[in-house]
Amino acid sequence: MRILLVEDDRSILHSVRDKLQADGYQVDTAENGNDADTLGQTAQYEAILLDLGLPDRGGLALLANWRRRGIQTPVVIITARGSWTEKVEGFNAGADDYIAKPFQYEELLARLRAVLRRANLASQGRRLTRGKIDLLEDSRTVVADGKSSELTAHEFKVLRYLMLHAGIVVSKAKLEEQIYEDDQDHESNVLEVYISRLRKKVGEDRIITRRGQGYLFPREGSE
Repeated sequence: MRILLVEDDRSILHSVRDKLQADGYQVDTAENGNDADTLGQTAQYEAILLDLGLPDRGGLALLANWRRRGIQTPVVIITARGSWTEKVEGFNAGADDYIAKPFQYEELLARLRAVLRRANLASQGRRLTRGKIDLLEDSRTVVADGKSSELTAHEFKVLRYLMLHAGIVVSKAKLEEQIYEDDQDHESNVLEVYISRLRKKVGEDRIITRRGQGYLFPREGSE
């Protein structure tokens, strides 16, 4: 599970990174807002831990920008600002949880796990909408431009992952993780078969191949 940790205090950054890695998470780090913004828009994360007091760009502005761009990755704010008004500002900007410094790592980990659980529950048994595409998760059905199509289990997993990461190029390896169990052998062309089938159901222009990179489900109004 991949986490983005944004923190300008290197002692905190290194300590939290090392502990998260010891707990089995893959952790990317950024020490300023510009690097964090680039990573948040171009990479795929299950959650983001975001400090507000960044040297070049405010964390709240960064978070609000992500939300405006349709990036719904769960975000836990980490900050020395602990007043209730600042917490309200954080939640209004799109934060999923908030922890004030100084904190115990165990509490941070518990909050991270809680937002990950909530994100997982929110994606189950509901409707996922991107533009004119609706993915009905209970019935494993996609509705594209008013036309309904049933999906196989693997088609559903691939399309759901692409839609959750709309606007971000998703690697072939990451999509294959949605198809195969850990102990299964990967067949080289199976993903391409599912992509071809999905294009027939949602439209050729809604799953774009980026050669050498992966596949892109465009956000509404973008390519």
